Amino acid sequence: MNKYLILAGIALALASCGTQKTASVAAAEKAPEAKPVVEVTPELAEGKNLYENSCAKCHKLYEPVKFSKEEWAPILVRMQKKAKLDDVKMASITNYIHSQL
Repeated sequence: MNKYLILAGIALALASCGTQKTASVAAAEKAPEAKPVVEVTPELAEGKNLYENSCAKCHKLYEPVKFSKEEWAPILVRMQKKAKLDDVKMASITNYIHSQL
């Protein structure tokens, strides 16, 4: 009887060890892919400057990656009116934000 209990315990231990993921494997599976670094051109730098200076007048700035392109679209339209920015300045801000996604 003791042999069967010992064998059952060993089989259970082996089965549970073989199906568990290690912490490093689980972390690697959840880690997002590294985003390539985008070179900030003079045009993108202007958009960043406009974003930081125009938008921060009224509220805290959000990291561009906080929202998707689809989520940014209505936000930018709404904020353009409030900040009284022309289409050229808004295009510059939009290009900067999209470059960071």
